Formats: sequence, structure tokens, C-alpha cells
Amino acid sequence: MKSFRLGPRTRKGVLVVHIAFAGAWIGLDVAMAVVVFTALFTDDAGTRALCYQALHLFVVWPLFTAGAVSLVSGVLLGMGSKYGLVRYWWVAVKLGLNIVLTGLVPLALAPGVSELNETGRDLAAGHALTTSIGNMIYPPIVSPVALLVALVLAVFKPWGRIRRSGLA
Repeated sequence: MKSFRLGPRTRKGVLVVHIAFAGAWIGLDVAMAVVVFTALFTDDAGTRALCYQALHLFVVWPLFTAGAVSLVSGVLLGMGSKYGLVRYWWVAVKLGLNIVLTGLVPLALAPGVSELNETGRDLAAGHALTTSIGNMIYPPIVSPVALLVALVLAVFKPWGRIRRSGLA
């Protein structure tokens, strides 16, 4: 595959998009943490129902969109710069983190959020609690930590180049 280079203005534009969507991703994770921990620690069924339903509104597709745009812009930056996608360890690790985190949104997060939304509707209607938010504490902890690792990697660029043994 022939490599290409992004021009300086294009690179800066793509970099702004990349940083903005990564920041939005972290912000959505923080908002999710506030809602999840509010639901976890409240004794009020109405507040819990509202939290469960709020997750359905802003978690899955906004998080997936932020991750996907961050992924695409990161791939463009990697392919269009001297760093490449798999030339340097820090870029490869960031790429892996982004793929895993973005993939987990529809595969692992969406079903749990959908189930909580139904529970929230039941709670709002006065029915008994059928699901706990307990498993939902992990996404707003794991994702921001992984994203902060990616941020540190982008700033410090550790580990150097990936060696290609036996390749010409």
C-alpha cells in the first residue's frame, strides 16, 4: 500500500477532530459515571428510574460515535504521518485500545443499558426493581482510565519503534 502524507493544514484539522472527539468521549464517560453512581447510591426509586432511563439516552450511540470518529481520525493521522499505524509501539497500543473500547460499546454496554432502561420504565410505573446497576460501574471506570493511558502515550510517545524481524 502506498503511503501518503497529510498536508500541514489537513493534519491539524484532523488532529483537532481527533482531540475533540477523544475529549467528548472522556466527557461522556464522566457523565455516565455521575449517573451510574447516583443510581447506585440513591434510595429514591424515582431518581433511580430517571438515572436508568437517562443512560439509554446518552450513553450508547454518543459513546460509539465519539469512539468511531476518534478511531477514523487516528487512523488518518497514523497513515498520513511519519508515525504510521504500526511503526511505533505507542501508536499500536492506542489503536488497540480504541478498537477494543469502541467495539465494547455495542457488544457489551448496549445490552446492559437497554435492560436498565426497561427496569427504569418499570420503576417509574411503580413496579419492583428487577435489575441492579452494579455491573454498570465498570464502564465509567475502565474506559476513562484506558483513555487517559492513550492520552499519556500520545504526549510522551514511549517505547520506540516496533522491530520487524525478517522483513525487508
